[in-house]
Amino acid sequence: MARGRRFALILAAGVMALGSLAAAGCGGDDSGSDTSGGDSASVSGDILIDGSSTVAPLTSAAAEAFAGENSGVNITVGTSGTGGGFERFCAGETDISDASRAIEPDEVTACESGGVTYQELRVASDGITVVTGKNGDVGCTNLTLDQLKAVWAPNSQIKNWSEIPGANCNDVPLTLAGPDSQSGTYDFFNEEVLGEDAAGETVTPRQDYTASADDNVIVRAVESAPGTMGYFGFTYYEENADQLTAFTLDGVGPDAATITSADYPLARPLFIYVKDESLSGKPQVAAFVQYYVENAISLAEANQFVPAPQESIDEDLTKLQSPAGTTTG
Repeated sequence: MARGRRFALILAAGVMALGSLAAAGCGGDDSGSDTSGGDSASVSGDILIDGSSTVAPLTSAAAEAFAGENSGVNITVGTSGTGGGFERFCAGETDISDASRAIEPDEVTACESGGVTYQELRVASDGITVVTGKNGDVGCTNLTLDQLKAVWAPNSQIKNWSEIPGANCNDVPLTLAGPDSQSGTYDFFNEEVLGEDAAGETVTPRQDYTASADDNVIVRAVESAPGTMGYFGFTYYEENADQLTAFTLDGVGPDAATITSADYPLARPLFIYVKDESLSGKPQVAAFVQYYVENAISLAEANQFVPAPQESIDEDLTKLQSPAGTTTG
């Protein structure tokens, strides 16, 4: 996959305001009747987005491109994590929630309690990538999901790469870095790697690791300390591949082909959730979401994401034709 640049920066606070980035290339009515991203009429107003730091760079790229054609639109993209994003979304505080996993039953209930109905739209694909820094010679290149479970289990005492059972790694001290509990990447990884306990709840990992909802913080933790194992979305690995080494998992490496085919063990879809009330009542939201979905594949390719399958994009566009009152989850 060609390496692209991120069109927008995520500030340290996790929030950025976009809009008024470029003069609209078209004039016309600000009523928002056009949903093509500004071909014949620009739209104006605020759009509030929060959620996954994995999805945020793609949403940010869509936001900057859209705002470049609609200078009256102000788009705020927050990165409080998938769980934190859903908390705000179901409370009615945001228009769109970025999510690196599907909405969970308790979040569905929270949205129902808050009177929030929504559309689930798949915008890209991802593969959670397990990495270490190139500055540490750990001596192994493949890990199994069972070996990851041994490392990350809540009772794990593994503190050296050589202690990972059957991995044949070198004698190098092992430290860990990964997402915190607000992250959808954290949820997905634990569900797939650690599984459920006797009560049917996802197992909580060991807690002696550097945890953050910001994937950039995890990247820096891995890069700065030899022998650190970390995990995050594939795009963050691609952007930092000069400093990181990715492991194959069960013999399969993460790349566009294996993620799209789901042969890679930790492949997953990426979503945005859009409030029906915002779609029907805020022309700027309807226009932005239409633009985002219509351009999702090209945006993904330009920003080091694996595109969603065309059939998923087609399904998204169908949903947008008559969204009101539909709850997906």
